Amino acid sequence: MKSLALLLPCLLATFTLAHQQHNVRRPFSHHARALGIKPTGAANGTTAAGTVAHPAAQPNGTNSTTPLDSPASSKNGTLSTPKVSGNGTSLRGSSGSNTTLNTTTTTTSSTAAGIVPVTSPTGATLPNSKPISGDGGWTAAVAKAKAFVSKLTIDEKVNLTTGVDTIGRCVGNTGRVTRLNFDGFCFEDSPVGVRDTDYASVFPSAVNVATTWDKNLMLKRGTAMGAEFRGKGVNVALGPMMNLARDVAAGRNWEGGGADPFLSGVHASQNIQGIQSQGVIACAKHYALNEQEHFRGGSGSEAYSSNIDDRTFHEDQLWPFAESVKAGVGSVMCAYNRVNQTSACENRRLLNDILKEELDFQGFVLSDWAAVVSLYPSVMNGADVNMPGFVAYGDPDEGNPAAANNSYWGLQLGNAVKNGTIPESRFDDMVTRLMAAYYQFGQDKGFPAVNFDYTTEETSVNGTIVNEHVNVQGDHYKLIREIGGASTILLKNTKQTLPINLSKVKNLAILGSDAGPNPDGPNSCSDRGCDQGTLALGWGSGTANFPYLVTPYEAIQTYVHSKQPDTIIQSVFDDFDYAAVNQTASQADTCMVFANADSGEGYITVDTNAGDRNNLTLWHGGDDLILITASQCANTIVVLHTVGAVLVEPWYDHPNVTAILYAGLPGQESGNALLDVLIGTVNPSGRLPYTIAKNRSDYPSDILYTVSNTSSDYIPQIDYTEKLNIDYRHFDSANIEPRYEFGFGMSYTNFSYSGLSVKMLATASSLASDQGSTQPGGITSLYADAVTVSFTVKNTGAYDGNEVAQLYLGFPASAHEPPRVLRGFERQLIKKGQSAKFSISLRVKDISIWDTPSQAWVIPDGKFTIYIGSSSRQLHLTKTFSL
Repeated sequence: MKSLALLLPCLLATFTLAHQQHNVRRPFSHHARALGIKPTGAANGTTAAGTVAHPAAQPNGTNSTTPLDSPASSKNGTLSTPKVSGNGTSLRGSSGSNTTLNTTTTTTSSTAAGIVPVTSPTGATLPNSKPISGDGGWTAAVAKAKAFVSKLTIDEKVNLTTGVDTIGRCVGNTGRVTRLNFDGFCFEDSPVGVRDTDYASVFPSAVNVATTWDKNLMLKRGTAMGAEFRGKGVNVALGPMMNLARDVAAGRNWEGGGADPFLSGVHASQNIQGIQSQGVIACAKHYALNEQEHFRGGSGSEAYSSNIDDRTFHEDQLWPFAESVKAGVGSVMCAYNRVNQTSACENRRLLNDILKEELDFQGFVLSDWAAVVSLYPSVMNGADVNMPGFVAYGDPDEGNPAAANNSYWGLQLGNAVKNGTIPESRFDDMVTRLMAAYYQFGQDKGFPAVNFDYTTEETSVNGTIVNEHVNVQGDHYKLIREIGGASTILLKNTKQTLPINLSKVKNLAILGSDAGPNPDGPNSCSDRGCDQGTLALGWGSGTANFPYLVTPYEAIQTYVHSKQPDTIIQSVFDDFDYAAVNQTASQADTCMVFANADSGEGYITVDTNAGDRNNLTLWHGGDDLILITASQCANTIVVLHTVGAVLVEPWYDHPNVTAILYAGLPGQESGNALLDVLIGTVNPSGRLPYTIAKNRSDYPSDILYTVSNTSSDYIPQIDYTEKLNIDYRHFDSANIEPRYEFGFGMSYTNFSYSGLSVKMLATASSLASDQGSTQPGGITSLYADAVTVSFTVKNTGAYDGNEVAQLYLGFPASAHEPPRVLRGFERQLIKKGQSAKFSISLRVKDISIWDTPSQAWVIPDGKFTIYIGSSSRQLHLTKTFSL
C-alpha cells in the first residue's frame, strides 16, 4: 500500500470518546418557545444527574477512552483497517504523533451560583479548543474580529455567546452590545426558505434538489435562498442539513441530500456557496450522526448514542461536513444526540480534534436548540454559541445573559471566566469565531436589519411594528418550478403513455387527496404538521409558510381546459370513497392517481408517526387507491409525493399502471412543475438519491423505535454495524436486487455511451511527495485532481433531454471497500441526434480510504475500476487503472 498522509494527523490514534456522566437537561426542538415547553431537570438551583446506562460506563468522576474500531476484519465491504507498514510510506502533516486524550466528566454537585457547577472536576482540566487561524482567506476577517473582541467586557462576550431566546424577532438571537451599537445576531430556519414569515418563497426540499443531480441548480437554489434570508435581515440561515438517509424511514431525510456521502457532499457544498454568496452565513447541520427522531432527546428520554468506527465516520457521515468546511461554511450546528456515549455539543473528538483541528474549520460551532447540556465540557471541547440560551423561562434577565442564572452558560459562563476555570483565551476565541464569520461575509457593510417577527405575520404587536412585510420572493418561482420539474423521476413508462398526447384524452380522472388542496389552507397546520391535500413539504422546523401552493389538480385542469375545453375532467379527493373512485375511473380513458407519504421532526406526531415513519407504505390507503383505480382504468398514471422511498410492490407491475412519476416534495410550484413533465415541456431527468427496495428488511439498518430498558436515565444505543455499506452499497455487497436502484431514472428519450478515457494527472510517488498545507477541509493536496475521466454520450431518441452520467469507483480488493462507490456525476442537455462530451475529475480524496492507525487518507495499492453508467446498476463503460 502506498500511504499518503494527506490530512493533518488527528490527536487520537483511534476514534476515542469518553463515556460521560453529566448534569442532564434534556434537549428539545427549535419550537420549545412556540410550544410552551420548559426545560426539565433543573429547579431551585439543583441539577438533574443523568447516568450513562451502558456496559462500559465509568464510575462518577473518572475518565475513560473507548476505541471505536473493532478488530480488523472484512466481509462484503465492511470495515478493515489497512496497516501502514512494509514498503508503504507514512507521511504526516505539521503536527506531532498520535496521542490518546481522555474526555473529562462533570460533577453532579449543585452550586450556589446556579444550576450547573462553574468549576471543573478536581484534577481534571482540558486544553483549549483550537483557536481560529484565519486560514482559507479568513485572515482579514479574523483581524477585524479580534479588534472588536478586544473592546468587549466579559459580560458583553457572554451576551454574544449565550442566546436570549424570546428577546428578538428570530427563532434564535444573541444579545446586543449596546455600547458599540452592535445589535446581535439573528438565526433563522429553514433549509427550504425563511421560516415563519410572509412574502418569502418555499423552495423544493433538499432531497428534491439532490434528485436533480445538477450542481448548477443546487448552487442557484442556494443563491436564491440566500437572497431571501438577506432580504429579511437574517444573519445565519440554519441549513443546509446533511445527515445521511441511513434509515429509510427517518423523519428528516427529506431535509438532506440523500443516502450517499458524495452526492450529499456536493449538494451541501453548492448550497452553502450559494447562500454565502449573498452575505448570509450558512450553517452545516446536524453534526453529527443525528439520523433518526426517536430518542433524539426530550419528551422524557435521554438522547441516543450513535456508535460508529473511525473509518466509517470519515468516509461516510463526515464526508458532507468536510465538503462544507472546504466550501467555507461559516457555522456548524452540533446535534442533540450523543456520539459514542458523549453528547455531540461537548464531544472533543468531534468538535475540536476533527472539525477545528483536522478540517481547519474557521467558523463557529452553534448548538442545536437546547443541545448544550453542560458548561465546562461544552466550552472547552469546542462549542462556541449556546442556543437558545434558556435565559427566558421566568428569568428577569432574559435580555442580559451575563446576569441570567437559568442557563448552562450565561452567568455561569461569566463566573467561570472570571474565576479562571475557563481560560479567557478560550472565551475570546468563541467570540472571535462568531464575529469573524460576521466580517467574512461582509455583514458589517450595509446588511439589512431584521424586518419580521417569526412569532406572527401581523404588522404590529401592542402598538409596536414587528413585521414590515418585505417581499423577498423576486422571480424565484421560476427557479422553484424548474427544480420541481428537474427533480421529477420517471420510474415507469409503458405504452408511450408519457408525455401525454392530449388529443387522445377525452375523459380524464384525477384521483386522490394528494392531487388537491388542503381544505383549511396550505399553512393551516403548524410547521406543516398534518397531511391534508397535496404534499409539498414534510413537517417540522425545516419548513416555511407557503405564499401559495399550486396543486396538481389546479395546474392540470387549467392547462387542459385552455387547450381542449371539451375534455371532461372528473376528480375524487376522498381517498376512501371507493365507490366514487370506481365509478370515475371506469368512465375515464386516462386516470391520474396521486398518493403520498409524509414525515418530519419528532416534536410533532402526525397520524401516530412521531417524526420517523412507522412504515414504508403510502398514506391514506394509497396502495388500495392505486389498485382500485388500475382495476377500472387501462391507462393509470401514478404520481407520488413522498419524503423518501416507499414500497411499490403491490402495484408497480400492474398492467394498467402505465406510468409512475416520483415527484418528491417540490415546494410552492408543485402542480406547475408536474404539469411540465406530464406534457413534455420538461423531459424528466431526475435520478433516485436512495434505493427503493422490494422489502423493508432489504435495507442495511432501521429505526430504533423501542428499547427494553425503560428507566429514565437509560441511553438508547444505535450501532452503525453496516459500516461502509450504506444504502446501495449494501445491496451491491449482499447481492440483493432492489426494485429501483440508487441513481435510477428514465427519460422520454434514449442515450448511448462510448469512448471512455482515463488520464492520470499524478503518480503515487508525486502525490506522496506533496504533503500540502492545511486549509479549511484538510490538507490542501487532498482536493487536487488525480484522475480525469472522459467519455461521450449520444442522444439516440426522439426528444431533447438531460442525461445524468454517473461515475462509480471500484477500489482494489485490498482496500475492503464496497463493490462500487459514487465518485462523480454530471448532468448535460443533449439535443436529439447529437452527442456531448463528459469530463469528470477524481480528486486525491476520491481515490483514498481512511486509515485509522495512521489517522490519514491513503491510496491503496492495486487496480481501480471506473464504472460509467446511468444508475448504480446500469453500467455502460468500464476501465481499470493503477497509480
